[in-house]
Amino acid sequence: MIKGLSLFFIILNASFLFAGQTAQKMKEQVSGQKLSYLIHVPEGAAPADGWPMLLFLHGAGERGKNLEKVKVHGPPKLIDKFPELKNSIVVSPQCPRDSWWVSKTLMALVKEVLSSHGKKINDQRIYVSGLSMGGYGSWDLISKNPDFFAAAAPICGGGSIERLKGVLKTKGAKPFDIKDLITVKDMPIWAFHGSNDRVVPQKESEVLVEALKRAGNKSIKFTSYKKVGHDSWTRTYGNPKFYKWLYSHERR
Repeated sequence: MIKGLSLFFIILNASFLFAGQTAQKMKEQVSGQKLSYLIHVPEGAAPADGWPMLLFLHGAGERGKNLEKVKVHGPPKLIDKFPELKNSIVVSPQCPRDSWWVSKTLMALVKEVLSSHGKKINDQRIYVSGLSMGGYGSWDLISKNPDFFAAAAPICGGGSIERLKGVLKTKGAKPFDIKDLITVKDMPIWAFHGSNDRVVPQKESEVLVEALKRAGNKSIKFTSYKKVGHDSWTRTYGNPKFYKWLYSHERR
């Protein structure tokens, strides 16, 4: 009887953990990764043009095999707080331990979700945002897929991860090239960073923002939080204006 009760509470806790979000796993392995992920799908029927979709990329501290970690920061934690999140599909993958975000894998995941949900997703309104390691992943993803996303919001990230100490190179990952990024001339981008960031220096964001401006991107914004350290995501993801900006965009 006690064992039965224990099993009941384990199931109950698991259901509570992923309330409103479902734990799933990619069907195929791509570039050595087969990502587990949380997905939030709004209740009820999809609008005629489909729901928008947000891909959220977590930071290095949330890597591993425990999907509960993915809900520590950002959109998967805040779905019930902001109507834009609640009324969109939110996909939050977990990067394997001792690994890094690989754009080829992430695109395979996005396309798998699109295939599963069909016309329920508006493929003209797909967004990406991430923090720290996920900020790097966001910059890399849009640089390799310049015409896919409707808008992007990299937070305290950068371009070439090789400039940071102690970063592992991931097999199957094509190196970031700023020449690829500057082809992203029409995509709305809002980058964020703390001026006192000691983990990822603010210069990492500034270099990419300036390169895009010189290349002719007139839809890029940069917010520097004065005297803020590495955690520039709490303030960003807690701002209702951020979601209004992000979800206002549609790919042309």
